[in-house]
Amino acid sequence: MVAELLVIGGGKMGEALVRGLLGSGWAQPQQVAVVEISPARRAELTAEGGLASSYAGLQVVDGGPPPAKGAVLAVKPADIEVACRSLEGAGVTRALSIAAGITLRELEASCPPGCAVVRAMPNIAALVRAGATALSAGSAAGPADVDWAAGIMRSVGLVVEVPEKLLDAVTGLSGSGPAYVFVVAEAMTEAGVLMGLPRPVARDLVVQTLLGAGQLLSTTGQSPEELRAAVTSPGGTTAAGLRRLEAGAARSAFIEAVAAATARSQELGGKK
Repeated sequence: MVAELLVIGGGKMGEALVRGLLGSGWAQPQQVAVVEISPARRAELTAEGGLASSYAGLQVVDGGPPPAKGAVLAVKPADIEVACRSLEGAGVTRALSIAAGITLRELEASCPPGCAVVRAMPNIAALVRAGATALSAGSAAGPADVDWAAGIMRSVGLVVEVPEKLLDAVTGLSGSGPAYVFVVAEAMTEAGVLMGLPRPVARDLVVQTLLGAGQLLSTTGQSPEELRAAVTSPGGTTAAGLRRLEAGAARSAFIEAVAAATARSQELGGKK
């Protein structure tokens, strides 16, 4: 039987995508196959409680990929060429790559002739189906191929489409962005402890504060500026805290962090 989708690479991101796809009803378990060459990782995926046992009919295989219509390339950048070449005899007509730094030109050169290629830059929050992903289409990819790729990534979060030249900026912003938020969480927790709160209490308050702020941004339709103004009373406590953040150049530091991460992404991709 020809599978709807091959997932080449059964690592954490590959597993997250499969869980998202099957959980959202994008495909039935018997329509998806995971190709994983590591015996230890295959054992984890097929063990009781693992991915394969959670979805009866899902294949986890080694060696040559079985016949399939499409493929997700969820391997490390160093392994992407081998993964692309492995699709030659599988009948794959479209491929979605989530390998960081591998350009569409490189992907198209390694994939079977005529294969429609789409490149994606997801972030770590895809592991909890709250990711942010940007897509860029290759020269042979049409609107239907982009819709296909977007449907896959939408199963684990938000999807936007951008020109490939902007993927480095996406890497610097949303790809690295969770780490910036984690630093904020660390700093706020330490501040709460310094002010006398027990560490578990401080951490719980910080996590819920970040979660609630994110939900306000995503559900109210108000801009960050509007929401910040709404919680900032003239001469109040929030105004005093924000004044100190501005004095410490916090806003500039975030801008510089995104710029630095973008530049590093360009360097790793050989663009500088």
